[in-house]
Amino acid sequence: MLRISNRPVDAQGVTLRLEGQIIGPWVDELSKACDQFLREGRPLTLDLTELTFADDAGVALLKNLERRNVLVIGSSPFMTEQLKQPRQPAV
Repeated sequence: MLRISNRPVDAQGVTLRLEGQIIGPWVDELSKACDQFLREGRPLTLDLTELTFADDAGVALLKNLERRNVLVIGSSPFMTEQLKQPRQPAV
């Protein structure tokens, strides 16, 4: 399960606080939530302080969001390493 809390930073930017796991159907939910703000051109930050796990699709989404200039903060050492790893090809 993933809980997404929206915390406005100012009139333009927003921070989404993620709690739980980015797995299965929650990957698409997070993608939709982020796309809403990115389409509006609003600065977006993801706070991963309470994120406990992300599956391969979740990690791929986070990497893609970083490439789209989304700021990722508060990640655990494990999550930070996951985001640094090159994507592994499917076997």
